[in-house]
Amino acid sequence: MILQKPLIRLATGISIRKASANDAAKLAAIGRMTFVETFAEVNTKEDMHQYVSKAFTEKQLLIELAEPGSTFLMAFERDRLAGYAKLRSSQNPKELSDNKALELQRIYARKSYQGKKVGQQLMEYSLDMAKAMGYDTLWLGVWEYNPKAIAFYEQWGFEKFGKQTFTLGYDVQTDILMKKKIH
Repeated sequence: MILQKPLIRLATGISIRKASANDAAKLAAIGRMTFVETFAEVNTKEDMHQYVSKAFTEKQLLIELAEPGSTFLMAFERDRLAGYAKLRSSQNPKELSDNKALELQRIYARKSYQGKKVGQQLMEYSLDMAKAMGYDTLWLGVWEYNPKAIAFYEQWGFEKFGKQTFTLGYDVQTDILMKKKIH
């Protein structure tokens, strides 16, 4: 089963491995960095600070790493952390109540690694893991004003199926829900 593989070397020079509690500080740092790189220009400093200061602390990442059904993947180029993804089995949206679905809660690559197949490798590994775990659907939420990410997901065959709210600081935003059948 793919979950048992501690490390995978890919033709791109990117390696991916599951994160452990020992990686909490690294995940917090890359989480903050990639979230700010992605969203700071289009949100207020106050809202960004409010969210990032709670969501991407080492303590918070330790909690998330310990959650049953939560898996973090880390992508490296040599020894440098280039991106990460978070998968979690959680309460699915009502539109997926009949599916065995897994959420791709986060997938980010550092700006300096975008276009270098880090996101592609994380997505491939996430889909392989979901399939190996017996899930038939991978779903995610993406901000409605993030056309680059929406296009990326559509290229992977994800389809829109609903909406949900996401609170960034004090700003209530709308995420588009997207899903992909994997069996």
